[in-house]
Amino acid sequence: MKSEIEVSVKRLKLKKKITKITKIVILLILLILFISYLVMNVIYNNGNFSITLDKNLYFQRGIVIYDDPDYKAFRTELYAQSVDFFDNIYYKWLPDDLDSVDSSHNGDNYVAYTFYIENTGTDTSDYWSQIIIDDVIRNVDTAIRIRVYKNGQYVTYAKLGMNGEAERETVPFINDELVAYEHREDFKPGDIDKYTIVMWIEGTDIDCTDNILGGEIKVHMDFNSEFIEVQADKFSKDKK
Repeated sequence: MKSEIEVSVKRLKLKKKITKITKIVILLILLILFISYLVMNVIYNNGNFSITLDKNLYFQRGIVIYDDPDYKAFRTELYAQSVDFFDNIYYKWLPDDLDSVDSSHNGDNYVAYTFYIENTGTDTSDYWSQIIIDDVIRNVDTAIRIRVYKNGQYVTYAKLGMNGEAERETVPFINDELVAYEHREDFKPGDIDKYTIVMWIEGTDIDCTDNILGGEIKVHMDFNSEFIEVQADKFSKDKK
């Protein structure tokens, strides 16, 4: 009888221990999910595209960024309006005058944002620009297009195709995180560079399949006083 009681007590203690461990594991999973939600919310809360300016460019060289020519106050960040839903489109459907409107001017299934960088200082200067992919969900970057207009001329960037070659009428991304970079030299006092960034999902891309449905992408453009190397494994991406 005593032996049976001891066995029952041990089983009860084991059951309580397992229940306690299970509760702790569930709480840890919920905490991880909550933290992941907060991180993703922070990443995507400011839209699909943003611009950042190195403070040194302003304080040391008098360079500013703005999206309204009538309001040239010092700012370190600009944000384009986000698009809640992207469907794929054909690049020839895009308007011809995408760089003729200031600030955000999104259209059906594309993001379009126009802004300026100006040398308001007294000396000739330079700057580095870099377009960086911050996060990708469901491999949507395989079919994304990023077009950069600069002073009326544009280049369209895309990830290399499955065959390892550049997609039609595009320049390949430098790597999975760095789309492109440029060193702007001889930036004289009073010079203004006008940029328009356009992003869409290219429907003719072979990677534009149902597998990327529900995907998202977050991109930003940096303006720095010097080149900052972006490593291929710098960012953690959700490729599910």
